Amino acid sequence: MPTLWEKVTSEAKLISLPEAYLRLKSVVERPDYEITEIADAVSTDPALTTRVLKLVNSPYFGLAGRIETVIRAVSMLGAQQIHDLALTTCVAHAFSGIDPAHLDMRSFWRSSVFSGLAAQQLAKRRGVLDSERLFVAGLLSDIGHLILYQSVPQEIIRAVNLAREQQLPPVEVERELLGLDYARVGAVLMRQWQLPDSLIETTEFHPEPLRSRKFSLETSIVHIAVLLSRSWNEDQPFDQGALQPHPSALDSANVSSDICLEISETVESEVDKLLETLAPLSKAS
Repeated sequence: MPTLWEKVTSEAKLISLPEAYLRLKSVVERPDYEITEIADAVSTDPALTTRVLKLVNSPYFGLAGRIETVIRAVSMLGAQQIHDLALTTCVAHAFSGIDPAHLDMRSFWRSSVFSGLAAQQLAKRRGVLDSERLFVAGLLSDIGHLILYQSVPQEIIRAVNLAREQQLPPVEVERELLGLDYARVGAVLMRQWQLPDSLIETTEFHPEPLRSRKFSLETSIVHIAVLLSRSWNEDQPFDQGALQPHPSALDSANVSSDICLEISETVESEVDKLLETLAPLSKAS
């Protein structure tokens, strides 16, 4: 009989990203790409094109006039942001088959969008270049839970419920009950997809930011953003118990708890602008 880890990693191996995204990723990784190459890569997949343009035209971006083509979207937002939006939609689409009896996908994406927006705001305040990248890092930080809900739903439901009841960090309870945790599982999937090291490290180490080495600032920012999201989603006070950020993370991000709460209030008003666009993707066929 396979171990729990073997079941989870076997499930992860079955989850792939579409060829159009892989082509887009390879183009963006080159220093000499042309804008037309970005547009061509996305446009080879009509479904991906539709999803990306839907996000680009969401109220969150507030662009003047409707954007009808990918090449126009690239010229407005830049190649990297189009790549990140494509990755976001592909991940949402990849997990569209999770049983709603096991996980409320709207609630999941609501929390994830909050984490992404909070991470982006924290990065801006800290003066991080390309702070938009932190949106993706925050948004995808919980991706490991999607694999767990898909592969071992009963086990992860028990662990998540226990963590909430006892107000303990999820990774602590998951390691105790399952012998693994969502952060490690998410990092395994990201390595399989050959995503950037920065995303892998923030995903794997954000629950314990002191473990991060190469991307310690980014990991600290995601650590705080995820705790703010959980505080908001679970209606629990930030900076207490399991929702207390590590002091080194606050120092690294150069923020106080009061500033974090101000950011949380700002982000709360922005969540629905993206959620209404992103959440339906989790149910796409």
